[in-house]
Amino acid sequence: MNLTVTVPSPTATTGTLSAGGKTYPCTIGRSGVIDPEKKTEGDGKTPLGVYPLRTLYYRADRVAKPATGLPLRVLTPQTGWCEDPSHPDYNREISLPHPAVTDHMTRDDALYDYVVVIGHNDSPVVPGKGSAIFIHIAKPEWTPTAGCVGLKTPDMLEVLKTCTESSTIEIRLEA
Repeated sequence: MNLTVTVPSPTATTGTLSAGGKTYPCTIGRSGVIDPEKKTEGDGKTPLGVYPLRTLYYRADRVAKPATGLPLRVLTPQTGWCEDPSHPDYNREISLPHPAVTDHMTRDDALYDYVVVIGHNDSPVVPGKGSAIFIHIAKPEWTPTAGCVGLKTPDMLEVLKTCTESSTIEIRLEA
């Protein structure tokens, strides 16, 4: 099953995610959306386009193993993601501690209890073109992400049931 995120305008910070015949509200980047060719590290924008869904990480110490056809990985305190464009591990999972700027995947909040890696800027990785673009749990106050797609936990669990190893996500502006 393929997912579609529809955003009403380039500066919007919310949209809808469609999957399996249902539509769910979602949050997106604090600065809206952007053409992937213009995406830069730290710009707060969600890249437009079609991307594969790579892997679902989850916090087995806090949540149940979800029903999904995506490849699964358990997050540990050593799981991180490199966000440093000058480092060779940029936009890749890394093991903590790590010398570069990293995203700690075992957060104190619930945002990464379930986190799907979106295949943006990973084949090949281009330094500075954006890292750590995920589908993750939305903030309780429904504020924007740093460039990811955020869903409420019950919606995430429903969406994950529709995903397979060949699933993609399309992020687009409303027609």
